[in-house]
Amino acid sequence: MKRFAIILAVAAFAILSLKSEAQTVSLSTNILDYACLGTLNADVSYSLSRRWSVTAGARYNPFTFREGDPDKQFQLRQQSYSLGARLWPWHTWSGWWFAGKLRYQEYNSGGIRSLETREGDRFGAGLYAGYTYMLTSHLNIEFGLGLWSGMDVYRCYSCPVCGVTLESGKTHFILPDDIMISLAYVF
Repeated sequence: MKRFAIILAVAAFAILSLKSEAQTVSLSTNILDYACLGTLNADVSYSLSRRWSVTAGARYNPFTFREGDPDKQFQLRQQSYSLGARLWPWHTWSGWWFAGKLRYQEYNSGGIRSLETREGDRFGAGLYAGYTYMLTSHLNIEFGLGLWSGMDVYRCYSCPVCGVTLESGKTHFILPDDIMISLAYVF
């Protein structure tokens, strides 16, 4: 948790110190990530021009549920960091947008559908699209979705607490990502 807060604070400070003009910085959070077993998340964006913005984001979920009971324990833990850019065909912070991101994720998930647990590191790139609706001059709601692909270095275990390794290795992946309904505050 402390690492997440430090990285987010450094990213926010770096973006805010670039240039201080009206409507150049946005801070957002994806409401749907919170519904994903309490995943904390934030994105900081900076408008480079009328049509381009850059973004840095982080997700963090340290929670394990029913910990200690091998038949009932489940988790969807992760820490994830991303850097990307958005193209806004009309104007930044409003309307349709298309984005690309580089992303790293350390994860541990298991016990949700079966006792099998998987952990590892993923790194890759993604393509995203969405729409931003201006609620007020400083508050927006964003809808979007995307796919990301890359390399997954993983280990599979027979249960969340036993530690018996079933397999390990490297594989390529394509996963849905950033299914979002976000609230964004524009400075």
